[in-house]
Amino acid sequence: MEGVTAPNATPVETLSFEAARDELVRVVAELEQGAPTLEHSLALWERGEALAARCEEWLLGAKRRLEATRPEASDGSDEDES
Repeated sequence: MEGVTAPNATPVETLSFEAARDELVRVVAELEQGAPTLEHSLALWERGEALAARCEEWLLGAKRRLEATRPEASDGSDEDES
């Protein structure tokens, strides 16, 4: 099958959110087209799982940073109702 490539060798843990998301989109599209071998499909699937986990890690980190800038929203107090 033409157009099928090997999974990217860049370590997932070094990717930015955008790079991981973009590669994940490519991996999903390639899986949808069908890989030439079961081994290639498995390699793509494993890479996709790692990329999805990396994206989730970035998003959770962003959420923690946002929550840290709003401590009054996360401490459960109702200071606005004075």
